[in-house]
Amino acid sequence: MIKNQSLPIALTVVVFGVLVALLYGFILLLNRFTGTDILLQVRWGDVLVGLTIYLKTSVDFALIIGNLMSEYNGVKNRIAIEVGTAVGNALGTLIVLTIWNFFRDVEWLLAIMIFVAALVLLRLAQDGFEHVHQWDAKFPGWFKNFSGGLELILTKINGFVAPALKYIIPHPTLKPTKGLTFVGLFVASFTIPFILGLDDFAGYVPLFSIVNVFGFAIGVFAGHMILNMALFISPKKTIVAVKNPLISFAGSVVFIGLAIWGFYEVFKLLFGH
Repeated sequence: MIKNQSLPIALTVVVFGVLVALLYGFILLLNRFTGTDILLQVRWGDVLVGLTIYLKTSVDFALIIGNLMSEYNGVKNRIAIEVGTAVGNALGTLIVLTIWNFFRDVEWLLAIMIFVAALVLLRLAQDGFEHVHQWDAKFPGWFKNFSGGLELILTKINGFVAPALKYIIPHPTLKPTKGLTFVGLFVASFTIPFILGLDDFAGYVPLFSIVNVFGFAIGVFAGHMILNMALFISPKKTIVAVKNPLISFAGSVVFIGLAIWGFYEVFKLLFGH
């Protein structure tokens, strides 16, 4: 299986390197237009944070792209999927990075962005509990009550903000379109991670006050590369791994904590002077 996918797997590494180089040049360009530079320093802790959080939020991506890979076999189709998904994820990341870079010098605009990001994190946290329920029979009663209580709170909060948040977090279908050409498959592969990457990276904004954005973004790109490699080797096993209930639960709790921290940052920006 690995031998049959050697070219697409090698391509993931090449594309990752190209995108990191583009990220470096893009940040150099952004630094020309703002008073506070984004540091072009790679700290491995920041890379690890970006990689870990990306893999936690990648369930939807793994499901959708895994279905595409199952529908479209062959090296040519895998190349379209790899390049399309990598470029889509990177472009979504760069757009959010650009918005944050200009908003951070205007406190009320930054506060709005962090507030929206915190709402996105709460929605991502709720989504994580869906995978916990699939294993309810294997967990003790106290754990099910605790996770159920958290999910109930999130459901009420997210239900209240859903009319506005639905324009930020779309729900792409998990079913692959049949009969796509190479170009059509590339566009489909690009669109899905672009939308998901835009949403997920927007949710990470509260972290930007403690992590180096450059290293964090490299971690996100690396996470995408690793996930694509795993999907090329075995889509079914990769999907099972990213849906692990304990990982989903831990990630959801982390997202709740980041959201609360985001709301606190908003309070400090607006009322802390």
